[in-house]
Amino acid sequence: MIEATYSDKDTIVDILANSFNDNKSVNYIVKQDAQRKRRIQRLMAYSFEVCHAFGRVVLSEDKKACALVLFPDKKKTTLHSILWDMQLVVNCIGIAGVSKAMKREDRIKKLQFKGPLYYVWFIGVQPEEQNKGIGSVLLSELMEDAEAMQRTFCLETSTQNNIPWYLKWGLEIYGELDLGYRLFFLKRK
Repeated sequence: MIEATYSDKDTIVDILANSFNDNKSVNYIVKQDAQRKRRIQRLMAYSFEVCHAFGRVVLSEDKKACALVLFPDKKKTTLHSILWDMQLVVNCIGIAGVSKAMKREDRIKKLQFKGPLYYVWFIGVQPEEQNKGIGSVLLSELMEDAEAMQRTFCLETSTQNNIPWYLKWGLEIYGELDLGYRLFFLKRK
């Protein structure tokens, strides 16, 4: 995997917006209107900024897969983070969705594993490149990176079809939330 730079932002937003277009968790947060796809792109751009500042943004060697990793213990409130949050509300969630989004985040934080985390916020592969092993290579490299950093590797998914893949890679389900869809919490054993 390679460390992404700002010049890779459009590529990463494109990969993730395409990969998460039908994702229940993403569509729960994003305002559902004629601008839904654009709003998903803005969510991914927001997530890129947060992870670039307080985590890692990586690409596969061929730039067909990427991951946004957050180190929650490193996240700080800054002028930039406040601006990003305001843009997220205006461009993605909508004012009416703020309460729902905040309640969701509170429930997630209560269940989230504690300690120094290597939180994979998003991992995605361009849809036409899926099932070719690209995501597996990236996932393996991310787990090695988490281990080298002595951080607990964790993620959440609402895509039940991906759970067997995560379990095969040595992750275990440690929690679940019902948000109108099932959100599974996984960590490395």
